[in-house]
Amino acid sequence: MSSFLPPADRIWWKVPVGRQEIVWISIALVWCLIMFFMMPYWHVYGKQNLSSEAYQTNAEKFGASVETFVEKYQTRIDEQSGIPVVTPPAGSDIYMLGRLWQWYPILELEKDKTYRLHLGSMDWNHGFSLQPVNINLQVVPGYEMVIKITPDQAGEYTVVCNEFCGIGHHTMVGKIYVKEN
Repeated sequence: MSSFLPPADRIWWKVPVGRQEIVWISIALVWCLIMFFMMPYWHVYGKQNLSSEAYQTNAEKFGASVETFVEKYQTRIDEQSGIPVVTPPAGSDIYMLGRLWQWYPILELEKDKTYRLHLGSMDWNHGFSLQPVNINLQVVPGYEMVIKITPDQAGEYTVVCNEFCGIGHHTMVGKIYVKEN
């Protein structure tokens, strides 16, 4: 029998299944079961999934929270970009917003201290991509994403928008500085 020709017997479901087909169906079933059980296992023990929270908000409310945060913890203005650099205390809630076409403000954090990072968008969908550690999140208007971060290496990290957001998308770059205690 060929897959190009109709079966000679019109009642094809009564034809016994061939040995090769049974082997391939068995292999596929076993692989499906392995993948099914690996997904919850890897979610719990894989250490690549961020535990995040999401809250409904609006641009005005989130923008006011960010401005209050900046006013309270601003230490200087970045000479190159003109964006405020904020140095919050360890363990605090920190805020960063995406808007056409910048990440605001620049954060200066302490190494090995945990923070709750609140992310929000003022206008379009943006992608929060922290490089070189490869943390990726969608930042959607109307929602506030909250993740816990603990920087474990000092240095300068770049925040890139990895969701196309318009003509200035390629310029949407932010910074996070991590300093030694």
